[in-house]
Amino acid sequence: MENPGATPRAHELTPDRPLGGTRVLDLLTGPMGAIGRQLAELGADVIRLEPRAGATDRREGMTAAGVSLNFIAANLGKRATTLERLATLAEDADIVLCGPDADVNALRANNHKLVVMTVSDFGLVGRFALWQGSDAVFHALSGQLSRSGLPGRAPLLPPGDLAYGCAAGQAVYVVLLAYYNSLKTGAGDHLDFSVLDGAAQVLDPGYGIGGSVAGGVPASRAPRGRVEARHRYPILRCKDGFVRLCVLSPKQWRGLFEWMGRPSAFADPSYDRTETRSNSTTLLPAIAEFFADQHRLELEQQGKRFGVPIAAVLDLEEALRTEHMVARGAFTPIEISPGLSACFPNGILQIDGQRMGVPGGAPRVQADIRWTGPRVEAPPFPSGERPLSGLRVLDFGVIVVGAEAGRLLADQGADVLKIENSLSPDGSRQNRTGGLISVPFAAGHRNQRGLGLNLRNPEGKALLRRLAAQSDVLLSNFKGGTLKSLALDYAALRELNPRIIVTDSSAFGPTGPWSDRMGYGPLVRASAGLTMQWRYDDDPQSFSDSITVYPDHVAGRISAIGVLALLIRRLRTGLGGEVSVSQAEVMLSHMAPAIAAHALEKSGHAVTRDAARSTVYQCAGDDEWCVVTVRNTTDAQVIARITAGRPLAQWLRDRDSREAMEILQAAGVPAGTMLRVSELPKFDYFVQRRFFRSATHPHIREPFTVEAAPVRSERLPDPPDFPAPLAGEHTVAIARDELGMSVDEVERLVRTGVLEPFKTTSERAG
Repeated sequence: MENPGATPRAHELTPDRPLGGTRVLDLLTGPMGAIGRQLAELGADVIRLEPRAGATDRREGMTAAGVSLNFIAANLGKRATTLERLATLAEDADIVLCGPDADVNALRANNHKLVVMTVSDFGLVGRFALWQGSDAVFHALSGQLSRSGLPGRAPLLPPGDLAYGCAAGQAVYVVLLAYYNSLKTGAGDHLDFSVLDGAAQVLDPGYGIGGSVAGGVPASRAPRGRVEARHRYPILRCKDGFVRLCVLSPKQWRGLFEWMGRPSAFADPSYDRTETRSNSTTLLPAIAEFFADQHRLELEQQGKRFGVPIAAVLDLEEALRTEHMVARGAFTPIEISPGLSACFPNGILQIDGQRMGVPGGAPRVQADIRWTGPRVEAPPFPSGERPLSGLRVLDFGVIVVGAEAGRLLADQGADVLKIENSLSPDGSRQNRTGGLISVPFAAGHRNQRGLGLNLRNPEGKALLRRLAAQSDVLLSNFKGGTLKSLALDYAALRELNPRIIVTDSSAFGPTGPWSDRMGYGPLVRASAGLTMQWRYDDDPQSFSDSITVYPDHVAGRISAIGVLALLIRRLRTGLGGEVSVSQAEVMLSHMAPAIAAHALEKSGHAVTRDAARSTVYQCAGDDEWCVVTVRNTTDAQVIARITAGRPLAQWLRDRDSREAMEILQAAGVPAGTMLRVSELPKFDYFVQRRFFRSATHPHIREPFTVEAAPVRSERLPDPPDFPAPLAGEHTVAIARDELGMSVDEVERLVRTGVLEPFKTTSERAG
């Protein structure tokens, strides 16, 4: 893959990176080094500490010319020095990222503002603290593996290291939250961060917000085995490969109906409903026949013309070479060794229109390194009960990405106003379970208030601008250009409020040839080369990611990370800014080592693959499975001793999966039983971590399970339990209390449809 340009020098930072002046000590090795890399991309001075001879992760994983591609991907933009400098550098650091063996009290002894995040596979306390994890084990224990694969077949491990990538996103979010809180209060914190917690919260959380196609049915109610879900986002063969459809709304269906020539067999108005289309035995064959003699590009062009979300299913090579990724500069060459370079993803955020790209190559250990530039200093100011208390957020986010960003800020004290209108309600309000609100929506939108506002009316726009003038953040995840068309983009709003922060999360980013494409997670996965990899080895048409919700939840975290970074910068400058997220680029960042390996092999250079292997084994019982990761010969020898020389598959077939997991973990071998979502709350690990809690909602009959705190912390309180809003539920109160309107004025705006308070079923029918 060609991508001209010079490798940036280490710590070559532009002044406007929002974390400029933030000092981070990084003692982590392995894939969670990506936490420090993301902080470096945002401008932090990240110094990695290692033994004089260099850490072992410099030689682990995929290697080229004797250098680990995994190490490079996790450590771009950092500097490195020896462990002997730890005590000296910690005295003036803001954040320390460390493993479970670090002496936290010693680190904090001379620095009461320090935020220390201890990162471990299963947390610091309890009987799981010594367990060994792997990406595959985290898939199994988070409930994600049970939803990956096809009916009647073994569960299918996803490609790459998605669990680690998602967990790293959660870690960056919580450490910036604690750091912002320390700047406000003058007091540091200690975070006990578990990789399994992060994966369970972000990869595809079973007790969070779900995709709109699920119709409000919680993942915990899914059938025991892997369900047949390929009809949800069907992949159909065409003349030169495959395309994926994502037809969700009646408007999108009508566009497809017109495109197909208005076939009489599907003219019944009932086809406007997702349920009718899903239950039809003739619709998909008819679409497949219609697509069969057309090329992928032609189908994408026609889909755009008729308003039908569709994407070509690309392999990784095709995904990297698309005109869109090239135009956006999504990849950059990094020197592996003298004279040898490979392309790596070039950052995952844009701030104020500038890519927060790779700020430097992988670090070399240097004996004498000092902090550069002045650190961030902010006099403590009234903090309120929670880190984000006192902030107001205008939330236009929809479905999963939008829900996550808003909920993360609301949980930490921000006053989040969820803005909807009757003509375009949030698609995640779809509800096949009865009642006014579904459990997933209630979990995903807790602690927010609902505002019904018609922005197509000039008075509605004027009211929104009044709110924006006194708000701190505006969240959105529309396709590119939508905010500008509404005059709600950052350029327009900063004239009203120079302190406002505007976020824009979209499938492919705000610039480039695909910026105006309609994008949903399944289409992003298809376009970014992930869907093509998510197949069984023996069946090229066994695409198995249909039920997965990814990268939606992690993209929501990236939006929240951008907000926190700009809030930190605002302490220095008094000014807000603009955050843009490309969901496709977030996904590609999780495949960084594979992308670099592909580029090297394409140019004729040898790449040595990781010797570690993860396998899903069948155990005793109905559809019971256990994942085992064999990292090296030591693991293989331990397993041979446990099984008395029997093949591991044979030994596992006769055993209960949890018993087998316990035996293997006790011997130091990474293993995990495949947990279903319904089993997570009672699993000992999650009970001991107090990972879940019971919640209530006035319009849901029974209590339901939600995630509790985002991390175990000394100072961050657990989220409150304010019920998620019905559509427009708090409209009148917001108009009265926040906009100072009189009763008569509110009543007039309700009559004219500018304000939309919640209406009962009978009121809507009337």
